[in-house]
Amino acid sequence: MSHPNVLFILTDDQRYGTIGALGNPEIRTPNLDRLAARGTAFTRAYIPGGTTGAVCMPSRAMLNSGRSLFHLCGNGEEIPANHTTMAEQFRAAGYHTWATGKWHNGPAAFARGFAGGENIFFGGMWDHWNVPVNHFHPDGRYEQMIPFNPDFSSGSKATVEVRAELIHAGVHSTELFCSTAADFIRTYDRDEPFFLYLSTLAPHDPRTVPARFRDMYRPADITLPPNFAEMPVVNCGWSNRGRDEVVEEYPRRPEAIRQHICDYYAMISHIDEQVGHVLDALEARGMLDDTVIVFCGDNGLAIGQHGLMGKQNIYEHSVHVPLLLAGPGVPVGEVREQFIYLFDLFPTLCGLCGLDIPASVDGLDFTPVLADPACVLRPDLYFAFQARIRGVRDERYKLIEYRTENLKLTQLFDLEADPWERLNFFDIAAYEAITARLRERLCAYRDAWDDAASKYGAQYWQAYRQYDEAVVHGVDQPKGKTLARQLASLGKK
Repeated sequence: MSHPNVLFILTDDQRYGTIGALGNPEIRTPNLDRLAARGTAFTRAYIPGGTTGAVCMPSRAMLNSGRSLFHLCGNGEEIPANHTTMAEQFRAAGYHTWATGKWHNGPAAFARGFAGGENIFFGGMWDHWNVPVNHFHPDGRYEQMIPFNPDFSSGSKATVEVRAELIHAGVHSTELFCSTAADFIRTYDRDEPFFLYLSTLAPHDPRTVPARFRDMYRPADITLPPNFAEMPVVNCGWSNRGRDEVVEEYPRRPEAIRQHICDYYAMISHIDEQVGHVLDALEARGMLDDTVIVFCGDNGLAIGQHGLMGKQNIYEHSVHVPLLLAGPGVPVGEVREQFIYLFDLFPTLCGLCGLDIPASVDGLDFTPVLADPACVLRPDLYFAFQARIRGVRDERYKLIEYRTENLKLTQLFDLEADPWERLNFFDIAAYEAITARLRERLCAYRDAWDDAASKYGAQYWQAYRQYDEAVVHGVDQPKGKTLARQLASLGKK
């Protein structure tokens, strides 16, 4: 085989720290552990954030186009024809491209990239037991719409339309999509290599799974995260109205958060079992050693950390994601700690499979990092959420700048001393130079990524400049707690 097959597995809302072999003793993921053992784990894989509350939409658009956050079309609801998709590039190179599961970036982009597929969901989230899906259409026309009442239990008469041709009633989405992928592998009989894109809806809420997975976890066995908080540590105008934040009431209760984590882990263990069936199908066909396998999550999730439940922020729990690579050209049983963005995967797969990288791609080919553990291609990372938050982190420090109508706040974290981002070192003696250096990097990224030219960037950077001018004239932001007071407040928990 001149080119290896590719199996690309993408989960929904799976944060870093949810794979047993990579340091979480409370979660059961034997098949992901097995995948990590036969490949390389990237322990510092990130997304840049998002421009909409549905962070997965721009995240998946970046991943599939290889473009950075402010070089997308809108929020990523469509990937335009001049932005070559990953599937398009593999299809043009002679691969049979095939997909099942969630596609959140428009039917037109899907049709351009994939030559086949089954059980395709065009949307963001749904009831896992009744997912509206579509057969593959070679003509690229996915036009059948069905009405649906998303809130029927309240007596609401409001309906929405969803693009769908059938519903496999009572079949869990993870089992539906993974079994569809496994069947594709078992029956594959073409001469050309395949590019198989398997995208789950889990572990996104509503977090429901078969009872045997729910019974794996008990709240009493779950460690509450050290940065758990009853109320949002920072309220930038999202935590009081975002749909992710209202899945649990305020104040957050420890026992409720432990139950949420149990449900989350149960969904990931369910994914793990089903992914195992897909890997087994590859092995049974003798294809395992000829297939590059990617496993990653599209964004993280707070679930009680910093008093938040969702991913509409740029704390580590929301932008740090799992990433495993295995197969031809990938070292076995190794770890890489270099920074990587998910949108670097497109060019990296091109590098592993001998394909040219399209000119429209912004990401970096990380195959040199696989060959050389000392190679560094990204010394730091840039983060953003809507017109509210910007941030940058390097090997040790992370700067977060909030600028809204009601909030002007800076956070500086020392991630080496405080990996849970609890202590704000901004405005504390000896850290001024670090803040100044990271602010320079923040502005450099603003320019390199064309952030200020975007809809949200124009708003954010105007507020940023206005605040800077206010500081010059002696109107500074309210001081946060001193380090001593922060430490004292943590000691009371």
